Amino acid sequence: MKRIAILTAGGDTPALNATIQGAVVRANQCRVEVFGLIKGFSSLLTPQVPHVHLNPLFTEIPELDPTRGGTVIGASRAFVDARDTRTLDEVADRMARLKISGLICVGGDGTLNGLQPLAERFPTVLAPKTIDNDLGLNHRNEPDEWARVPSPEPPGYRYQRLPSRANFDLEGIINYTTPGYATSVFVSVEGVRRIRTTAESHRRIAIVEVMGRHSGYIALGTAYGQPDLVLVPEYPLNAENLVERVREVYELQKNVVIVCGEGVVGAQGRELGGSQPSLDPAGNVILSGASEALRQILIEHFGDAYFQKSRRAESARAAIFTRKVGHTQRGGRPILFDRFYAAQLGGKAVDMLLEGQNNASSVLQWERGRGFYVDSYDGNAFRDRWGLIHARQMHPSLYDPEMMRPSRIGIEYLLPIFTNAIGHADVEYVREATFDAGSLVRPYHSVNTDINKRIRYLEG
Repeated sequence: MKRIAILTAGGDTPALNATIQGAVVRANQCRVEVFGLIKGFSSLLTPQVPHVHLNPLFTEIPELDPTRGGTVIGASRAFVDARDTRTLDEVADRMARLKISGLICVGGDGTLNGLQPLAERFPTVLAPKTIDNDLGLNHRNEPDEWARVPSPEPPGYRYQRLPSRANFDLEGIINYTTPGYATSVFVSVEGVRRIRTTAESHRRIAIVEVMGRHSGYIALGTAYGQPDLVLVPEYPLNAENLVERVREVYELQKNVVIVCGEGVVGAQGRELGGSQPSLDPAGNVILSGASEALRQILIEHFGDAYFQKSRRAESARAAIFTRKVGHTQRGGRPILFDRFYAAQLGGKAVDMLLEGQNNASSVLQWERGRGFYVDSYDGNAFRDRWGLIHARQMHPSLYDPEMMRPSRIGIEYLLPIFTNAIGHADVEYVREATFDAGSLVRPYHSVNTDINKRIRYLEG
């Protein structure tokens, strides 16, 4: 291959530029040109195919900074419908006219679902990213543990996870963690620590909601912030146990901090917060309101009198508050762990194309005696018997539902990721950049302005 393309798809993730830069560095070593496709799959769906030459004369462009959050080539949630053969053929024709021989898609489970029809027309591989850490498998046979059960709602069925019969071992995880996860947890941990001092000072009960969709990895990792209780989507909420534990902690220390994943479910398995459909090929939903639902449960159980009798608050509504860490988890400078391994996975994706691999993903593996290393994994091996790739849920053994915190195995899972995850350069950046006096007089300069000057289009 003499020329390949790369695109970033799905939601924002801190280490996207690091992945792109790692791919470009490896491509330069192999004397391969790299075109960056503007705004993900949207570029391929546009007849002009807006793109940027990321390594003219095999030298990466200066805008490609691995410490910069976001993606310099833009992203979107657009995808190619596998049933739209006409559009797929047009995409293949545009790639051929640009003399692009292979494509790297940087994305999560939705992107991996969506790239298969492209892989049937030209070599296409995935470099993983997602703050949710939900791209991968807890063990190789996990796709076989999904079943279709009848449902009154369209399309007449829903997917249900069957009990696992496999032995779980951390070394057997496919794609141990994804770029973006460590930085997201870093942001969430800092948020919890800041909320704690307010809860302590004012005798409050704080509920901090973190992202993660239906996977509890971010909530699990936020245990580094020392919340009193952690709630994850994989275990339905037991309201009575929660109230009992909150009362116990509050009586002891006069404040409680609870971390909940946005996808936390009630006893019947339904999300506590509201949801609405999105349009990506994974069928993901947008979740909101889990923390508010939990707050209402606690307000109803405790009542105003509980707080009034000790003069700690005028009402339960005043004593119990919520905060969402929100999209700050998705943006900003990636920490060292994410930068380093994102670049490694991007470079591995280039090697995979040059080796002739197709419909596969670069993955980050871990072994006790070896540590982290990059490898590749067949894309079809992520699919269930009906061809769907499911977002990975946190394995139940990583969480202790009685203590409402990471289990011993959960702690063992987290340690390799977060021990030394922050580099000296990360700390120095905070010291130098946060109160840089020049920021008071210099207007913000968006990298989009510079990239826009480099955009080229398919002619004719």
